[in-house]
Amino acid sequence: MNASSANVTVVLQYRDSFIKAVIKNVIVVVLGISINYINAGLIHTFCKHQIFYMNPRYVLFIHLVVNDMVQMTLTVILFVISYIIRQINVPICCILILFALSTTENTPLNLACMAVECYIAICVPLRHVQLCTVNRTLMLIGSIWAISMFSALVDLFITLATEPLDFFYSQVFCQTQTVFPNPIIIKKREITYAVFLVLVWITIFYTYFNILFTAQTASKDAKKARNTIILHGFQLLLCMTTYVAPQLSTVLLQWFPKNYTDSLFSVHLIVQVLPRAISPIIYGVRDTTFRKYLKRYMLCKMSPR
Repeated sequence: MNASSANVTVVLQYRDSFIKAVIKNVIVVVLGISINYINAGLIHTFCKHQIFYMNPRYVLFIHLVVNDMVQMTLTVILFVISYIIRQINVPICCILILFALSTTENTPLNLACMAVECYIAICVPLRHVQLCTVNRTLMLIGSIWAISMFSALVDLFITLATEPLDFFYSQVFCQTQTVFPNPIIIKKREITYAVFLVLVWITIFYTYFNILFTAQTASKDAKKARNTIILHGFQLLLCMTTYVAPQLSTVLLQWFPKNYTDSLFSVHLIVQVLPRAISPIIYGVRDTTFRKYLKRYMLCKMSPR
């Protein structure tokens, strides 16, 4: 029995009590709705003001927010399904996992693009308007989705080629390792994640140190951009926990087999929920311009009609 099948067996064997299951699902659903509600406010503010949707920096940011909303929604759906239905049809699980994989891979790529935009704005300001246009930004976002979807579809095609037809008529506990069980896929995903992270970290470090040297000239914008890059790096660190989650689950299975579901719940909150709450902080709170319009939107929502 491999690690992934062992994980599923333990989850099915040590089921939570009814009260504990309800509490965990309520926590996940409430957090998911709260984060998506805040993000929906960010999207509304973005769409209502030309100052944002004509600015490539905010276009990249709002794409990250939308990506987080999709990923948060899928996370909540998969979590609730794992408790209520337990096992679902493989084709349905495939669709959910494909989008989950794509949005997971989108995040570090989007963070790298945002870091490069900050670098150009601070270090090459005279070419910023020429290099960073809305049309180019939209093309960049399309390229991000093309890369992540291609990577996820390769997993699907390998599964279609290697698994028997009966597998696609069966029901599984819906997670990546069960719906895409081929060892080639696991190895390919590990290599893909490693390449993504190396490229993104090189980008983060390169842009940070170049902005750091520029910030020594006491430019206020440069210092703010430097702090933003640091937050991107922290967000990337949180995203990296997604890539080591299977290995972490295996370790937890060996250490705490009888408390495995509680350990998985803690990992789920740290890996899937916490990173989704960072984006509103970076721009919704720190960015002066966005904060001003967001505050105006929130006040309008709270004021009596």
